[in-house]
Amino acid sequence: MVETKAAWKRIVARAIAEYIKEKGSPVQAPAPESVVLERPPKPELGDFGFPMFPYAKLLRAAPAQVAAALAAIVARDPEAARLGAALPEGPYLNVRLARGPEAAAVLAAAASASWGRTGSLAGKRVLVEFSSPNTNKPLHLGHLRNNVLGESLSRILGAAGAELRKVNHINDRGIHICKSMLAYERYGEGRTPAQEGLKGDHFVGKYYVLFNKLKEEDPKAEEKAQAMLLAWEQGDPAVRALWQKMKDWVMEGIKETYARTGVSFTLYDFESDTYDLGKREVLRGLESGVFFRQEDGAVSVKLEDVGLDTKVLLRKDGTSIYITQDIGTAIARHEDWPYDRLVYVVGNEQKYHFQVLFEILKRLGFGWASDLHHLAYGMVNLPSGRMKTREGTVVDADDLVDEVAALAAKEIEAKGREGAVGDLAAVAEKIALGALHYYLLQTSPMKDILYDPELSLSFTGDTGPYIQYMGARASSIIRKHEGGEGNAAKGKAEPALLGSDADWALISRLAAFPEAVDAAAAGLEPSALAGYLHDLAADFGTWYRDNPVLANPDANLAASRLELVRAVRRTFEAGMGLACIPFLESM
Repeated sequence: MVETKAAWKRIVARAIAEYIKEKGSPVQAPAPESVVLERPPKPELGDFGFPMFPYAKLLRAAPAQVAAALAAIVARDPEAARLGAALPEGPYLNVRLARGPEAAAVLAAAASASWGRTGSLAGKRVLVEFSSPNTNKPLHLGHLRNNVLGESLSRILGAAGAELRKVNHINDRGIHICKSMLAYERYGEGRTPAQEGLKGDHFVGKYYVLFNKLKEEDPKAEEKAQAMLLAWEQGDPAVRALWQKMKDWVMEGIKETYARTGVSFTLYDFESDTYDLGKREVLRGLESGVFFRQEDGAVSVKLEDVGLDTKVLLRKDGTSIYITQDIGTAIARHEDWPYDRLVYVVGNEQKYHFQVLFEILKRLGFGWASDLHHLAYGMVNLPSGRMKTREGTVVDADDLVDEVAALAAKEIEAKGREGAVGDLAAVAEKIALGALHYYLLQTSPMKDILYDPELSLSFTGDTGPYIQYMGARASSIIRKHEGGEGNAAKGKAEPALLGSDADWALISRLAAFPEAVDAAAAGLEPSALAGYLHDLAADFGTWYRDNPVLANPDANLAASRLELVRAVRRTFEAGMGLACIPFLESM
């Protein structure tokens, strides 16, 4: 319907130009893209409408008068006659589309391999940084939200036509890394993850927790960790070798979790390689007067004029801090791959950090700093007592997926569907990921979430499994047809037959899919796409319950509705792929 709306904007713009000419008015006609188009509050008012308020004052006429005059002009337009009719409704010019041609266009579009790929960001380069774990422990529940936001947003931006890079900036240096190393030296006895039957990230995470025990046994444990960090920075071969070995274990384990949850990256970069990048830029800013040196020798920047505080960029001993690294990394990335936008998917507790970072880059003279965006997200919590955690403080991502998959398997068994779904474990895992990912995406990122595993697994309501179930229902109808059931094979699909209000409501929902993709891309808001998928599931559920498909006595109508089911299925597949929700043929 995107193309249809563009056509109607052209038609109305032409009508306004003709009306201006008829009135002999000196005002300039609007460009088609500036014509305001809205969806009426009730379907019976039309498929979309044009408010006349913006033109009433311009044309010195009442909005209703303008609507009536434009309706008469549009009625003479040959293009409008092919596409539908425009009728005045008070201060609005409402459009009722010709259902047959529009249904044919929507079904044809849904059948194409490019369905849902809009091109609205064609030619744009977008870099998305997300996940960014530490190499001393496994991914946790917060990472699951970060990962699905970053992965889904990247897929959506790609569908909108952007050229994408997905970057994982790994925090692999610092005192927290040394704590795991010290504990391993004390308690590890040279063991490996394979010897203990653990994923590498879980294995190393165990020793990070054991550092608390080490502190109880050794009052100088913190000092030793600091000494180890200094030795690392000085390139001590033994420290570096242990660091590399434990880092490799963690990365291997984390990548297993990424693969399990459908997350991937164009490239990984490591803080150990980039932490020193910003120093030369800070010193350049010092020379040019953007920054200043404090009495103790630290280099800082005053930001009070924009409502921020003075920020230290280099310590008095010349060492860099976290924001120094981010300055250098952003610049290096732009030099390597000039992007039109860089999106940081990072928790909202870092909001101030990014305000400072973006302002500093602007003051250093980088015009592209205005194209940087912090996609902040809130906390994710579980109901109290829901799970035991490996570390006792955070919810391990693998443990949570395991538990939700176990609950999904139990639900399938309770419904007696083991035989129908095939591989119970594989299907339960996909349902678990659908439940988790939808729950984490459906809410605007800034809001905190209370994740209830059992509620998220409901096969009804606003859940991922409900969407998966409706996709499976569409697949079931198609399978039955392919197995010889029903009348569709005896008829011929004719889109003009899909003219009932029920058929039209579903077709209109399908037509809105590309718009939902564009809205999610423009607003960096995967929840917009998640909401669309739920609405499509609800509409399809109502439609197939009340409108016979294969059993329809009219063979041509059966064939036509079967094509509508195919379009629904393809839309579920495409949309769920963008939302990181596994599509299931049966449930």
